[in-house]
Amino acid sequence: MSACELCGEAAADRYLCERHTVRLAKQLADLPALYAEVGECLVPRRYGWGEIVATKAAAGPRSPLDEDVLDTVNWGRASEVTRLWRVDVQRVRWPQHAAPPPSGLSADCRWLGMELEWIVANYPAAGDLAAEVGDLERAARSIVGDPEPRRQRLGVCVAVTDDQGTVCGAVLSRLPGEPVRCRWCGTSYRTEQDLLLLQHYQPRQTA
Repeated sequence: MSACELCGEAAADRYLCERHTVRLAKQLADLPALYAEVGECLVPRRYGWGEIVATKAAAGPRSPLDEDVLDTVNWGRASEVTRLWRVDVQRVRWPQHAAPPPSGLSADCRWLGMELEWIVANYPAAGDLAAEVGDLERAARSIVGDPEPRRQRLGVCVAVTDDQGTVCGAVLSRLPGEPVRCRWCGTSYRTEQDLLLLQHYQPRQTA
């Protein structure tokens, strides 16, 4: 059994676990719209980067502007990164084919998304691809003022893991809306009764 290259969870002979596969699919689907919004937030005037102005007040504080960030967090950079990954995936999957012609961020994200099942099952660099796509998403969200949801800490896992009554005790966390599952012992808390028992058996805080 293999482990996910991002989190180390069991991945059933794949390079990414199901959670990170779903997350990567969503990131690829969201990237074009995110980078279009980046373009709306930061619009260059005619005399170059030094006079870039913010056009969306709702995107959060951006003054003073970091020109190095503006030079790397843009549609062109995202297009370059996703194209390089598309070229490499195609090279590994179909080595007899020539590199695909330039097609743009939207088309490359869509192509990678369509090939995702093959990628997570057969592409050794799947973890690096996922990490770099995640970096692109985080960079864009830092500009548009829409940060990724933060993981919620729910307590510790109360599952008994052996016949001696040993309690797992690993920290439980999840993104909003995700199911509750211990990443250490694999116990899932699916029902309302499961969650009530989880809450009831949390260790008492001492003064």
